[in-house]
Amino acid sequence: MVTVHHRTVSVDGLDVFYREAGPADAPVLLLLHGYPSSSHMFRHLIPALADRYRVIAPDHIGFGRSAAPSVDEFEYTFAALAQVTGRFLSTIGVTQYTMYVQDYGAPVGWRLALADPAAVVGVISQNGNAYEEGFVPGFWDPIWADAAERTTETRDALRPALGREAVEWQYTHGVPDITTVDPDAWEHDLALLARPGQDDVQLTLFRDYTTNRDLYPAVHAWLRTSQVPVLVVWGRNDEIFDAAGAEAFTRDAPHARVDLIDGGHFLLESHLDEVADAIKGWLQASERSA
Repeated sequence: MVTVHHRTVSVDGLDVFYREAGPADAPVLLLLHGYPSSSHMFRHLIPALADRYRVIAPDHIGFGRSAAPSVDEFEYTFAALAQVTGRFLSTIGVTQYTMYVQDYGAPVGWRLALADPAAVVGVISQNGNAYEEGFVPGFWDPIWADAAERTTETRDALRPALGREAVEWQYTHGVPDITTVDPDAWEHDLALLARPGQDDVQLTLFRDYTTNRDLYPAVHAWLRTSQVPVLVVWGRNDEIFDAAGAEAFTRDAPHARVDLIDGGHFLLESHLDEVADAIKGWLQASERSA
């Protein structure tokens, strides 16, 4: 049985919680979670990959068991989240890694890659967007409106996204059999979202999301010039980032492997074995061709 360690380190005075498993000298897999989850979303994937890899999954600041300072104490932007993650990696001595990005993990990961391209030796995107084609308008239009107008009304229009119905929907939509999704996943997220000040934290990050779109041309250029190996494993029924966003990766990474799976946004909850098998097969093929 794989032993998973649960650790906390201080990064610039902020506690960063992370899960880690696997041989200390093995190639590193960095798992970057999305909204509204934490490294908890990787609780089953970590042991599935840790036989051959050193798997590290931190909680972003404001999420999970990492520090969650108020919006007056910390600048909640995706740039700031990425900066802390980069310093976290330096603190624990990680200099090269393959990154698995999902949802919010993608803009954090893209910033890490642009800041230190040599550190990233592979990309696994699981419903982690990098293209305009991926945005489902019905979901994103209110977010773009708030970023553009920045009014109390547009901000308040996003508050339902923090509630039970919306969080549960993120886990269950697009899943052929919702009984395969553990309700503890969304209950975990809801308990953390209920902490004082979390509404301000999350609404501030919603408003900052538009800055991620501005990065996309640079991300595309990095994919083209670096020729970094890319695996896109995507829940094709996702109504947040749809399958067009997965297929778009092949424009700039023509060598990318794209697996569209009959699931939704949180694919690990319903299709863990398929995702784990895809990752292991792709990693082994990448190692043979290196």
